Formats: sequence, C-alpha cells, structure tokens
Amino acid sequence: MRNSRTDWLVLAGFCGFLFFFGLAFFGLIGADEPRYAQVAREMLARHDWITPTLGGKPWLEKPPLYYWQAMLAYSIFGVSDWAARLPSAVDATIMVVAIYLFLNRFRPGFQLDGALMTASAAGVIGFARAASTDMPLAAMFTIALLAWYAWYESESHSYLSVFYCFLALGMLAKGPVALLLAALIIGIFAAAKSDYGLLWRTLWVPGILLFCALTLPWHFAVQMKNPEFFHVFILQHNFARFGTNLYHHKAPFWYYVPVVLLGLIPWTAVVAASLAESIRVWWAERQQVRKSEDALNVFLVIWLIVPVIFFSLSQSKLPGYIVPALPAGTLLLAEYVRRRVTDSASPSILLIVLHSIVAAALIVPALMIQYIVLQHRLPWGKASVISFTFAAVLAIGIAITLRTKLGFGALRFTTLVPVVLGIAAILRLGAPALDSTLSVRPLASEISHLENKPLPLAVSGVSRETEYGLAFYRNEIIDRYDLGQVPAGEHLVVASEGSQTALAKQVAGRRVSYLGSFAPQGLDYYWVSAAGMLEMSH
Repeated sequence: MRNSRTDWLVLAGFCGFLFFFGLAFFGLIGADEPRYAQVAREMLARHDWITPTLGGKPWLEKPPLYYWQAMLAYSIFGVSDWAARLPSAVDATIMVVAIYLFLNRFRPGFQLDGALMTASAAGVIGFARAASTDMPLAAMFTIALLAWYAWYESESHSYLSVFYCFLALGMLAKGPVALLLAALIIGIFAAAKSDYGLLWRTLWVPGILLFCALTLPWHFAVQMKNPEFFHVFILQHNFARFGTNLYHHKAPFWYYVPVVLLGLIPWTAVVAASLAESIRVWWAERQQVRKSEDALNVFLVIWLIVPVIFFSLSQSKLPGYIVPALPAGTLLLAEYVRRRVTDSASPSILLIVLHSIVAAALIVPALMIQYIVLQHRLPWGKASVISFTFAAVLAIGIAITLRTKLGFGALRFTTLVPVVLGIAAILRLGAPALDSTLSVRPLASEISHLENKPLPLAVSGVSRETEYGLAFYRNEIIDRYDLGQVPAGEHLVVASEGSQTALAKQVAGRRVSYLGSFAPQGLDYYWVSAAGMLEMSH
C-alpha cells in the first residue's frame, strides 16, 4: 500500500511538471494552436456544442472532442492560451495513468517504469503541451488498445466495453483514423497468432452498440445542421488528405522514421534494441506465439510499426500523426527492461554508451534554446562549451550507473534526470525567445497598448500563423488584404516589414500611418484611416 501511494505521488509530480508546469510561459504557436483555441471559444460563446466555427463560419475539419474539452476548461478557468492547452495535458495524464494501471494488473512490478517512460518521451511531452487534437487522439487510442489487450488476456467483457468506449472517443478526437488503425493492428495481431476467430470475438454486439451510441449522435447532428459536413470532413480532410497533397504537407516516404526516433528521445536507443529483440524472438518462435509475455511483445511491435507504415503511405505528412504509436515504443521498452531485470541480464556496453549519449545530448539544445530559436544554429563559444561539457558529464554519469550492479534497474532514474533538467532549461531559458519569435502574443499585447479605442485589425502578406494568432489574442475576425478584404472604416493592419508603400497603393486616397514594428518576426503595424480621407502620411 505504501509503495502504491508513493507511485501515485511520483506520477502526480512528474505529470504535473512535464505536462502542466509553464503552460503559459509562451503563447500559442503555429497555425493549429490558435485556430483550435479560437474555434472552442466561438463554440462556447454561441453555446453551440455541435458545429465548430471559425470567424463565425463552420469549420468542419476536425471532430469536437478537443473543442468540448477546451470549452469546459474555458468555462472553469476563463479563456486563455494555457487553458487552451489544458485538454492535451489532462489527456496525456489520463493516458499515463492508464498505462500504470494496465501494467500493475497484467505486468506488475514495472508499472511505474512504463508510465514514466511514456510520460518522459519527447513526443508525448511536446504534444501534451499543445492545443491540438493529436494528444486527445493518442490518449484515447492508447487506452482503447490497452483495454482490448486486457480483454484478450482476461476475457473479461468489461475491458472490451472500455475498448469500444475509448475507440469512440478516439473517433470523436480525430475521425475514422482511430477505427482504421485499431482494425489494422488487431487484424495483423490475429493473423500473427493464426487466430482469425479473435476478430469475430472482438466484434461484440454490446460494444458496437456502445460505440455507435457515443459517436453517431454528433455526426448525425452536425450533418443535419451542415449538409456540407460529409464532403468537407470525410472526403476532403480524410480521404483527400491521405491520398493527395491537397494541403501541402508533402514529405518523403521515410519521413516518419526520424520523427519516431526523435519522438522517443531519450529512450530511442533502448526502444530500438527492444524492438529488434522482439522481432528476432517473434521470427524465431513465430509458430508459438502464446497468450503471455510473447503475445504482448508481438502486439506492441505491431502497434508501433503499423501507424508508421500507414502514415508513410499518406501524401500528407505532419509530425503529430505519429503520436499514437509512441506509447507502444515505451511499453515495449518497459517489457524489455522487466525481462532484463528479472533475468539479471546486464545491458551491453554498446547499448549503454548509445543510450547515455542520446539521453544526455538533449541537454545541449535545451541549454542553447535561445540561440537555436533566434539564430537558427548552435554558435561556438563559451555557452556551447559549457553545454557540451555538462552533457558529457551527464552521459558519463548515466553510463557508470548503468554499469553497476543496478544495471537496467537504474535506467528510469538516470534517464529522467536529463529530461527534467532539459524541460526546466527550455521553459526558463527559452520561453522568452519562443514567445517573441513563434507566437504573436507579445505583438497583440504591444498593439493593444497603443490603441486609444478598439479598432478592427487586418493583415497583409503575413503567414497563417500570424493571422490565426491575432484572431485568437484579439478575439476578432481578421481581414486579409491579400484576398481583397480591406475594411472600409478606420482600422489597423499588420504587414511584413517595409510594406507602407504597398499598403498605400492598396488603400489609395486613405491615410496610412506607421505605428511600430515587431522585429523578432519581421512585422510592421499601421493605422489606416476610414475611406474618404484624402490625406496621406508617411
């Protein structure tokens, strides 16, 4: 009981630090974060739980789970960027807890290792701190597959109910991809066991009815209110996104191999070793996959590999697509460590060296984050020497510890040290640079302090990231000069540096006054008079 209580305290501490601490240290970045955050705000303002909207128009690219969660967070804490990120942090925590409970029930003794290894993977931390649909999908999908395997081992239909429930939530998080990936993974696992009856037993009528009860009401409701939903969501943002480069996210076929390797840092080297061993054992004993440890390893290997192959076939590739595969890697690692510790097997020197280097190396970009963000490089100088020296000392310390009697038993503790130090460095040292170069939050604040009265805001020649960020932080519809959307009344405009002459031509006969610039992002902002004023100021 005492160990269990300690485990929960450790989990709470690490999840709190890795997922929640410093969520407001820098503003929303990219195009997706402010866009999703604003959709949830508009839904809450209209008290509409059915139709996602952006700028007052239906935005039907994604299902509503993230929006519902963000609306709840806004209702409790008010609208803010950190509240927009809260759903992903909560979902990641629920996923980590589910992994702990699964291992505690079916592979006791290493439940804390598996949970913390998952929580500390770079990809999990990154998307747990993002206002996006990727972590909600990954969390729901992970819990669904763990529940399915729990049913497979225990034959308890209560687990199968949980599987269908969370599979439904996964579909509400990001669409039919959750159902398709689950079907592929379970189907390939059944084929690996030569037990095709497993597929029929999975198709449990009460579970299917539960899945339909959770997913169909929203899909029917949104289709009734928005007849274009099926075409936009299913045909464009699922089939067309997968089969074409319609949304300009082209990447090479092998793109997800380095993405997965980076997403599993600092555990990459040991996950690769565990994957190689599991495949070797599976191939050698492929006729004897038992309902035991071997079967779990096979299931995890399939779970890890299938999303990589599936999304590699897609013509549209983004890093977040692969997040649902990462927990399979860390669970495979936990199983690998459990077997090694149980058998008192010492890790090889080569694996120790590789793991120590990978784990300690992340401290270098963490300490140099300001230079990377502002200069897009690692400068050579005193700061870099200090960073590399510190990383080298950490690597040596990790290697020496793993070569002691503790061996793999010390893997979790030694590896979490650089993770904690790295996250702390990024949040404390890099947050101001990240905020000023990647988020429009400081720009929006700067503009608001200049206004004597609220004015409409337009943009010209700026990125989608800037447009969506300004829409969220100012909570208004942003007109685009590029699309011919020039407000007739007095307004402000944000444009790329040195755009005053070009703006003056676009609003001929109106006064354009330069107000200031935001150098970190190469942006200027101007005041434009109402139509009809013939004065021009430069």
